[in-house]
Amino acid sequence: MERFNKEDILILAIESSCDETAASVVKNGREVLSNIIYTQIALHTQFGGVVPEIASRKHIEKINQVIEQALKEAEVTLQDITAIAVTYGPGLVGALLVGVAEAKAISFATGIPLVGVHHISGHISANYIEHKELEPPFVCLVASGGHSHLVIVRDYGEYEIIGRTRDDAAGEAFDKVARAIGLGYPGGPKIDKLSREGNPDAIPFPRAKVAENEYDFSFSGLKSAVLNYLNSCQMKGEKVNQADVAASFQKAVIDVLVEHSLHAVKAYGFRKFAIAGGVASNSSLREAFERECARRKIEFYYPSPVYCTDNAAMIGVAGYYEYQKGVRHGYDLNAVPNLKLGEW
Repeated sequence: MERFNKEDILILAIESSCDETAASVVKNGREVLSNIIYTQIALHTQFGGVVPEIASRKHIEKINQVIEQALKEAEVTLQDITAIAVTYGPGLVGALLVGVAEAKAISFATGIPLVGVHHISGHISANYIEHKELEPPFVCLVASGGHSHLVIVRDYGEYEIIGRTRDDAAGEAFDKVARAIGLGYPGGPKIDKLSREGNPDAIPFPRAKVAENEYDFSFSGLKSAVLNYLNSCQMKGEKVNQADVAASFQKAVIDVLVEHSLHAVKAYGFRKFAIAGGVASNSSLREAFERECARRKIEFYYPSPVYCTDNAAMIGVAGYYEYQKGVRHGYDLNAVPNLKLGEW
């Protein structure tokens, strides 16, 4: 008995936008047959963050192995693949180039169609993997190390950004504050864990509002407030309670993300809301959204943590819907580090 029908669409997906080298095989846009991720976190921890040149070199080392493993785990060969999806922006230009060059090379050698995918579209599409019933339209908060976007998902691959960060992204603020209080990299998971031991109301950190757009975010003032608090304690010779700082900072971020997001859901008349991106794996953020969405009778969706951080399965899902719409890219496809959502 054959495992696949002729109508089945199998996407080989490649993701290399930052410090994860990833490949996946996705069937019909919703079923993940394999999801292989080689993470470089241990390599970059000693530097306190991602070093682009090192990330690019490691992608070159690992990308063939990761793709071979993804095909093997999915029990398919390149002959079974319908299309190749690859992240081509936004991200670190050197890292992106490795994935794009690999995808183009495979496409050229085999004749398999090539589909370039927007990284943020991938994050949003991660919600479709475990929530088969979820279909557009809905509102999605994308919160990661490089992005804080509030997006209306009009249709598959059709987005309207209604809010964005004016300065630091949420994940970036987590990393910087974690470094300041001595937790190291990566900041998000470490602050999430330590916050469990602290009092979230111990320190009254500010919640910023942006006058020109009620859905925009700003976290640089909050980050500065944490740094000022730490400097003040140091000057006074006072002991810093790391857990209280972490919990109070985290609550300030979560309060703003929840308030802006659910205000948008109500204002635009939606009943469905999703979160995506690395920060979406934060347990306190999930709990806050679950609580508030239940109270307001809003359907709440979120991916498992493995699909929140960078992975290729989400790119395969987004690539499937692009392929279905007839999107094909030529061998002139290039890495676009500052690619805007809705401009590809």
